[in-house]
Amino acid sequence: MWWSVQRGPHSHVPMSTQDAVASLRRLGLSNYEARVFVALQQLGVGTAEAISDVSEVPRSQVYGAADDLAERGLVEVIETTPKEYRPVSLGAAREQLTAELERERERAFENLDTLREEGDHQHGGQGVSTLRGRQPIDERIADLLHAATAAAVFVAPEVDSLSPGIAAALRERATAGIAVTLVTATEDLQDRFADDPIEVIVMGEDNPADFAGRALLVDGATILLAVATDDGTVEEEALWTAESSIGRILAEFMQSGMESGRARQSD
Repeated sequence: MWWSVQRGPHSHVPMSTQDAVASLRRLGLSNYEARVFVALQQLGVGTAEAISDVSEVPRSQVYGAADDLAERGLVEVIETTPKEYRPVSLGAAREQLTAELERERERAFENLDTLREEGDHQHGGQGVSTLRGRQPIDERIADLLHAATAAAVFVAPEVDSLSPGIAAALRERATAGIAVTLVTATEDLQDRFADDPIEVIVMGEDNPADFAGRALLVDGATILLAVATDDGTVEEEALWTAESSIGRILAEFMQSGMESGRARQSD
């Protein structure tokens, strides 16, 4: 029978046909396509009638499903009378489905990126947004840096405060003529950017309040503040805002701190 044997939580029964079908459907096959493909694994080669008997897919539906599988490169069609079908090797099937998933993933995120850009254009950057997790925050910082048209200030307390993407964005904007300033507590970053047109301000240990976390100021209007968390779920939390009242207030505080740092460094 097509139906699988029910398994308990500690059972070691091998994967059933039903499990295999469910997995293939998650990989993008339709129900009939998955059932036909699994049946062919059991048969090796088979006619529509044989496939229907094993899979319990109506024979009239087997033809369409098998032809669709052939178009996807998962089944070979043997032109006999009656017509027969043979599955490609599992290795070839794995590569084909993986490639399809990758194409769909790229297409999905390209479309989502376009929709997000349209939404940003329509609604602007007003309001306050929050982010959780080091990687999303790193990516947002790099994105905001790339959008800078006049000036950018990044507060990086430690060497680890800069991801490769952030460092690349700082260099790219500075090379493009944007006034880029890096505020840090370590001279290591001063050495790291010694050959780049980036102003590096090394703050002294007597001004620890400036290093509560990472911060970014872009074009005097967009600001991002990030602090480490200790709740055990995420490494870092951040908020960012653009062209908002709170953003302008926070920007004034950050500009004041930066000027203070310049004064300390010159002394």
